[in-house]
Amino acid sequence: MRHSFTNRRSQPMVRAAVATLEHLYLGHRRRFNLWALLILLALAAFGLRQFLLDAGVIGLAAGEPTTWALLGVFLAALVCEYMDSSLGMGYGTTLTPLLLLAGFEPLQIVPAVLFSELLTGIAAGAMHHRDGNVDIFRNALARRTFLLLALLSAVGAVGAVLIAVKISAFWFTLAIVVIVLAMGLMTLVTARRRIRYRAGGILAIGLVAAFNKGLSGGGYGPLVTSGQVVSGVPAKQAVAITSMAEALTCLVGLGAYLMLKGGLDWSLALPLVTGGLLSVPMATATVRGLAEERIRGAVGGMTLILGVVLLVKLLG
Repeated sequence: MRHSFTNRRSQPMVRAAVATLEHLYLGHRRRFNLWALLILLALAAFGLRQFLLDAGVIGLAAGEPTTWALLGVFLAALVCEYMDSSLGMGYGTTLTPLLLLAGFEPLQIVPAVLFSELLTGIAAGAMHHRDGNVDIFRNALARRTFLLLALLSAVGAVGAVLIAVKISAFWFTLAIVVIVLAMGLMTLVTARRRIRYRAGGILAIGLVAAFNKGLSGGGYGPLVTSGQVVSGVPAKQAVAITSMAEALTCLVGLGAYLMLKGGLDWSLALPLVTGGLLSVPMATATVRGLAEERIRGAVGGMTLILGVVLLVKLLG
């Protein structure tokens, strides 16, 4: 009896989800078909690589990833960047631990992730603009928010180093976790309210997020996206602005890495970039097709989840 009651309650949700997907497909049929074709071509390229390896035409150099490892990287980047470009968070925070678990070295991962986030951030910003989620050139509020966050990105990349040598990493990380959880809760509580724009809130959250990015390489999106929403920026614009601002942050970080450490591991960077770029057109279309309240709720929920994960990791 209880099972049938649960089924009856879940059926409207399933029908609503199917209707949303159908509406998304019908509204972007050409884009979806082209996206599916490109995914198939990418998968065919991995298949061709494995065929050539099996036939002995090409060989693996020492330490070079297998085809299956690269395919896993491609699919992980595809999923993580879709989440990042549609909710403004989750790419580096989710992808970096996955790559570490897959056996890649940190010095391989960090510059490759920064490089892929730089390109996908630029592409996501362009697609968000094209789909009408944000207009940096005509919308003064969006332009002002982006410029504030862009300025703080450069400051954070330098300032994080100065702070890191004076403050305990544990207490700084704990402060970040508390802020992430608070932003998630505030975003959920205010999901259906109109909020007056506050530039001071953008400055405070942007500065903390930039420091966090400079210290840990992740955690930028949850703070900046939810912080913008709490500070009065519409959710669709907040997602788009985060993608563009994070691209600049990655540019600063990547430039510092290249000056200090040298080149990129292209065997890792290429599948990351390919998977990430292929997810962007569908992610921005998803943002355009969803109601503002749903995006704000999703941003708040995802921020809370990431905050809890960070807290468990910190205390574990």
